[in-house]
This record gives sequence, C-alpha cells and structure tokens, in this order.
Amino acid sequence: MLRTPPGRRIAAALLTCALVTGLGGCGSDDGGPRRVGTVLDRTDDEGHRFRQIPEEDAPEVGVVVTPDGSRDGGWDIRIRVRHFRLSPAGTPSRAEHGRGYAQLYLDGRRLARLRATGHHLDGRRIGRGTHQITARLFADDHTLWAVDGTPVEATADLTASGAETASPAVG
Repeated sequence: MLRTPPGRRIAAALLTCALVTGLGGCGSDDGGPRRVGTVLDRTDDEGHRFRQIPEEDAPEVGVVVTPDGSRDGGWDIRIRVRHFRLSPAGTPSRAEHGRGYAQLYLDGRRLARLRATGHHLDGRRIGRGTHQITARLFADDHTLWAVDGTPVEATADLTASGAETASPAVG
C-alpha cells in the first residue's frame, strides 16, 4: 500500500479547502473587512429585513438595459457589482460580507433572482412606454443589504421604443 507523506496530505487538504470556499460565485471582492452588518427591524414591501452595513464596507450595483434586437423587442439586462460576489445556487442560507444574490424588479414587481450577471427579458412581457428595472442586492439569508436604511440597489429606465439606457456606472 502506498503511503502519502504528511506534508503532501496537508497541502492537498489546504488546496481542497481553497477550492471549496474561495472560488464559488462571480463578481469582484476586494478582500476588505468581513462585517456582516446589523439586521434591522425594518423590512421592504416583500418582508425582507434590512441588513445595515457601513457605507465604506457596502457592496455596489449598477444595471444596464439594452434592446436585444429580436423581433419580439426583448431586452438584455446586465448588472455590474463591486465589493460583491454572486453566490452560486445551493449556497447555504447565511449572511457573509459582500456575498449573495441580486433580485430584479420590473416596475416594482419581482422579475427574477440573479446568481449571474445577466438576464433576458422577453419583449412580450412589457407594454409600450417607459418602465423601470431595479436590481437589489441580498445576502444569502435573504436579508437586504442596506446603507443608512436605504437598500443597495440601482435602477435603469427601459423604454419600449428601443432606446438604450443605464444606471450610473459602477467602478
């Protein structure tokens, strides 16, 4: 029977740990402080409690909406995050600094949960006119990241006539 030297076993265990804990998700994470904030009694309209975090530790999000050029008038929605990593599906339901998912809203109604940076909106789901797409950031325990009692979110206008629009750019 072959024996693995102790040093090699330790190196393999450390590599496995790094792969399991450090490589999941997408987006940027600056390696800063790891405070998970304070859960407030305040909730949004859907009952998600706010997770208050200092501005200097807060994640940021931007949203860009572009027509996809299809005959049905669909839209491609992209979010850009900073100081935040989108967790993959199946992530345990606990808060970790700068991690979680984004929730998309169309005119204030929930549209999709994002664990990646893109979403396609079928043009048949919206009528003519101007609509608002909002992206909000949540921790994996479903609390809403907030700064000074305000959700971490970005909103972009979507105009059914086909004009491109975007929220202020994130870094």
